[in-house]
Amino acid sequence: MNFHALDVSASALHAQRIKMDTVASNIANVSTTKNPDGTPGVYRRKEAVFASVYNNRLDGNKDDFFGEKIGPPKNFLKGGVEENVNAISSGVKIMEVAEDYSTPLKRVYNPSHPDADAEGYVDMPNVNVVKEMVDMITASRAYEANVTTIKATKSMITSAMKI
Repeated sequence: MNFHALDVSASALHAQRIKMDTVASNIANVSTTKNPDGTPGVYRRKEAVFASVYNNRLDGNKDDFFGEKIGPPKNFLKGGVEENVNAISSGVKIMEVAEDYSTPLKRVYNPSHPDADAEGYVDMPNVNVVKEMVDMITASRAYEANVTTIKATKSMITSAMKI
């Protein structure tokens, strides 16, 4: 018996946990203008970057996204359901947690701030709390959906073992 569906959902749970941790870090650093060692350095928003992982593709032997040789299985879509599911999907891979350089830093006028420049402006992190909360809710809902999928898969496996 193959528990591939559980592996796929488990990888998605892990990915969404990383995303929630990243969002929490962004919210915690919404006002950070120094590096952890105390040197000047504005915190940049971070994003978790995911990729779908596939065991095989339909277009022959080529390098996949991760540099591995892949190709269609010998009996692609000719065997049973289990062989076809194993041939197609594998889950989610966390590629990296990358800093967001596409969104500019916020420039705020605050001459009393210790990191203000000669004109009284301070570069603040490019974190938008509203966007972060939307990302957190999205990750939370995806996490819940995968937990539900795991429970349903577990129930189906249990029912199949009773037959």
